Order: sequence, then structure tokens, then C-alpha cells
Amino acid sequence: MTKVITVEGMMCGMCESHVAEALRKVPGVENAKADRNKKQATVTCSADVSDEALLKAIANTGYDASNVREEAEPEKKGLFGFRKK
Repeated sequence: MTKVITVEGMMCGMCESHVAEALRKVPGVENAKADRNKKQATVTCSADVSDEALLKAIANTGYDASNVREEAEPEKKGLFGFRKK
């Protein structure tokens, strides 16, 4: 499952690193990436990770986080563009 979180206050690459690192420490999070230009963090996680846990991890780094939304998973396609089963 992929979740996108709005994050305010990131000004540089180090800010992005702090946010992504904090999110990766949340149990169930497989990967996290923050983008200051888009003002968001993208998290790949298991279904049992709560939105509150993600928001709290960001808040603990000193940034404002809100609006957690699930991102649609892209459809997997094989070598010739056919849908994988």
C-alpha cells in the first residue's frame, strides 16, 4: 500500500532526509521518500500502519503533516504490455 502525506516546512535536502528517516522507523513501513518541492512524503507500507503513526513520526521531526491519502497502485504489466495475473 502506498500513502501520500502533505508535509509543510521542508526547506532543503536534509529536511527531506529527516522526514523520510523518521517514516522508515515506523513499524510496517517498507520505504519512504520526501519531496520538499511537492510538499509531500510518499510511504510504501503494510495495511496495518495507521495514518496517526505516520503523522506522529513527521510531527516528532518538527514538520507539519496532514492529509494522508492512499495512492492507487499501478497495474502490473508483463513484457509485452499485457496485464500480469
